[in-house]
Amino acid sequence: MPTYHYIAVDLGAESGRVMLATLDSGRVSLEEIHRFPNGPIRLAGTLRWDVLGLWEHIKEGLRIVARRGLPIASISVDSWGVDYVLMRKDEPMLRAPFCYRDARTEATFEPTRTRLGDRIYEITGVQFIPINTLYHLLAELENDPELLHSADGFLMIGDWFHYLLSGRRAQEESNASCTQLWNPKRREWSEELIAATGLPPAIFPEVVPPCTRLGNLLPAIQHETGLDAIEVIAGCVHDTGAAIAAIPAEGSGWAYLSSGTWSLIGVELPAPLISKEGQRANFTNETGVGGTSRFLRNASGLWILQECRKAWAREGHPYDYFALTSMAAAAEPFRSIIDPNDPLFLRPDDMPAAVREYCRRTHQPVPESAGQYARCALESLALLYRRMLAMVEEVTDQPVHTLHIVGGGSKNDLLNQMAADATGRNVIAGPVEATSIGNVLLQALTLGHLRSHDELRQVVRDSFPVRHFTPGDAAPWLAAEKRV
Repeated sequence: MPTYHYIAVDLGAESGRVMLATLDSGRVSLEEIHRFPNGPIRLAGTLRWDVLGLWEHIKEGLRIVARRGLPIASISVDSWGVDYVLMRKDEPMLRAPFCYRDARTEATFEPTRTRLGDRIYEITGVQFIPINTLYHLLAELENDPELLHSADGFLMIGDWFHYLLSGRRAQEESNASCTQLWNPKRREWSEELIAATGLPPAIFPEVVPPCTRLGNLLPAIQHETGLDAIEVIAGCVHDTGAAIAAIPAEGSGWAYLSSGTWSLIGVELPAPLISKEGQRANFTNETGVGGTSRFLRNASGLWILQECRKAWAREGHPYDYFALTSMAAAAEPFRSIIDPNDPLFLRPDDMPAAVREYCRRTHQPVPESAGQYARCALESLALLYRRMLAMVEEVTDQPVHTLHIVGGGSKNDLLNQMAADATGRNVIAGPVEATSIGNVLLQALTLGHLRSHDELRQVVRDSFPVRHFTPGDAAPWLAAEKRV
């Protein structure tokens, strides 16, 4: 079997990476070439993304790869969802894109949901959450209609970088499906919702399915980076879609948890499941490989702990995650329990203060140490997983006996064991780099270097170790659950 090399650009809300991957004899390996920070920037009272800074980092990573002199087959970008860049003709960016946590959707979310309500879910099957692209586009329409109407298109973040690499404007379907403007059954933009909301139809781009060949690297980018005319591929551009594609699962009865800043928990279905029960439970349908549906809930993840850590660093206490986990393990169990999905935690200026406010409001002890805050955040997440899995089983009428946890959060063995204990399910943790692995192997699948999604998952099982966690005593978790 030939040896193939690929480049994966993986953009997360906290950091980005350029990865070099090698597929050889049924195994894949990854090497981190260039890591760089990311995060929203406060600008004139708004939250924006520095996509031009990210572009410079991406090109720097490509230059490093080019100096290796390897025959690179292709490149693909994955990114967080929801956010987008407005474009016009040859102008690639009309202004710095807003971050999904920007407060501008507070004025558009509830009025839109009240006016169109059930019909939005009946068409899109997407959960109601203020960060969705729909409510940001409506904020554009309300706050700056001239700019929106002057645009002739938008692309979501990963797809926008594909445009810079290949020159092709195309929106990949796994990303389009999280906008709450996409009809996953008809696999097209919803003309009904676009008309009902007054959004200009001209801004909605061409949509391509996962595993689409977009073209070759532009000559200018070849010259700037030193790479050849390698192919640019849209695998699953939504990072969760890429991660779920690489779940090392077999058979049935398993659910997944993509654990990072957000917790995305659900099951893989052969087609969208749009029902009243799914709407009541606020589940979403997002497109996966081969027409599959990622039936999931998008919930708060390690965001609360991440923001507490930033607050402590500003105060002169730069704890790393290993130290925080060790302190959490030593802290008193079930002292304070919060609901990570409470709106109080969506975008506070001071996360520890938000945790204290929640505890006072619910008549619980206020955390007094970093270890107690961390224990509170992790136990509350595990209880959230318990509630979510129960809803998955109820809505899909399918039992779940195994939970696959991937992403950065899967490195936290304390949280993994808590998840097993709280949910009563066997937990399989890893691989950590599922998003980059999915990115790479979907490139291989697109180019015919792998024959099927089953073979792709076999490569993952053969290439990366996983860790197993069995459930312990559930009684204290049942008691804690009643306090949320």
